Amino acid sequence: MTRKKALRIVPALMCVLCLAAPALAQQAAPAPSPMQTAQQAKAQVMPSNLDLRQAVEYGLANNPTMVSARAQLLGSEYDVNSAMADFLPTATANYGVLSYDRQPKSGGYAASDQTVWTAQLNLRQPVFTGFQLLSTYQKAKLAKEQNEAKLTQTELTLIGAIQTSYLAHLKAKMDVKSAQDAVERLKSQLKVTTAFFDVGLKPRLDVLQAEVDEANAEQDLLKAQNSLDTTRAKLNSLLNLPIEAPVSYVGELTYTPFTLDLNECLNRAYKGRPDIAIGVKSVGIAEKDQTIAGSAFYPQVSADYNYYKKGDSPSVNESKYLSNSAREYWTVGANASWAFFQWGSTYNKYKSGGENVNKMRADLENTKLNAGYEVKQYMLSQREAADRISVARKSVEAARESYRMALARYQAQVGTNTDVLDAQSKVSSSEASLSQALSDYQTALSNLYVAMGEKNPPLENR
Repeated sequence: MTRKKALRIVPALMCVLCLAAPALAQQAAPAPSPMQTAQQAKAQVMPSNLDLRQAVEYGLANNPTMVSARAQLLGSEYDVNSAMADFLPTATANYGVLSYDRQPKSGGYAASDQTVWTAQLNLRQPVFTGFQLLSTYQKAKLAKEQNEAKLTQTELTLIGAIQTSYLAHLKAKMDVKSAQDAVERLKSQLKVTTAFFDVGLKPRLDVLQAEVDEANAEQDLLKAQNSLDTTRAKLNSLLNLPIEAPVSYVGELTYTPFTLDLNECLNRAYKGRPDIAIGVKSVGIAEKDQTIAGSAFYPQVSADYNYYKKGDSPSVNESKYLSNSAREYWTVGANASWAFFQWGSTYNKYKSGGENVNKMRADLENTKLNAGYEVKQYMLSQREAADRISVARKSVEAARESYRMALARYQAQVGTNTDVLDAQSKVSSSEASLSQALSDYQTALSNLYVAMGEKNPPLENR
């Protein structure tokens, strides 16, 4: 194959590559991972019963904030590919026509066509850009890693929100059960008091007091049921379910001692918290931005290959006056440019980038300090709630026994109605304290695991 034929093939090959680029890009697009496929399949099924683990997993698969975080991560993968492509040569095609007002001549003879059509193909390869391309690529990789950490941060935040709402829902269920029991006890007491009044053994005042307390218990039951419906609606919204979806969230508030000490929790937090990883990547990105700003201190070097073809018609195949060497030729060359003086513009941009690096480092240190404080805070909260649980359980047992004795004394005509109603009120109050302590303990555990940067969907002690 002659050199002329080979050169004619180059534009055709470039056209083929341009036409094939969309298909190649579509083929190179990352396929959904097996986990994403499984999550999408799960999202199509409306659940009827969910425990804590299932609720967290369903929320991670369907909550819109997770969709947003995954899209951001996928976009950063394309940014990395784009930065990598900048290392490769670029191809540019030009096509145009130039018409002279009179026939160009040289030495009395026609030197060119009066109307000249020109086609040009340029291939440019960057050789040295002052580390700009390298730093841009490294910055894109850091941004991708940062978005991975942001995805983890979003997952942890969502896990904490779902667990907190789930525990509030379980507490509301306990409160409803306690309120129902209180209503039943007060209705029974009202019947006994009314019966005693009917036979003249108790005054009308006892009946009125029993009626007032029974009515108050009915109101407390309505409030507890409303709280139960509200927490269910909150959970449904976090799981991206219809607000009125009849989902049953199963489980109960329990207590399992937490075995980790503060130092272990702090070590886990400093190692695993995604916001610390985000801060580290932010420092790296700021450093790359400073390097990119400083790339203008260096000359920019590139290599060029140009292929030209001219003619007297749009097909640029023939010419009456141009010689073969003037009608079709190519050039190879190198170019270097250096803006060595810009009145301090580049210098000040570079120094500004350095101060931004210092800011990011300070922000990272502040993030670490906040991480340590959060771990300490939630560690103390769970210890306090654990102590309250043991006290509340004893209080419930004592209040129930006190109510049983007060009721027995009243029925034996040796106690008063006020004693029974006071004992009943203490039973309700102690049960509410126990449910609150259990809820606070597990909520503190959820916050503690999030503060350590650990995903714990079932909220099991590790």
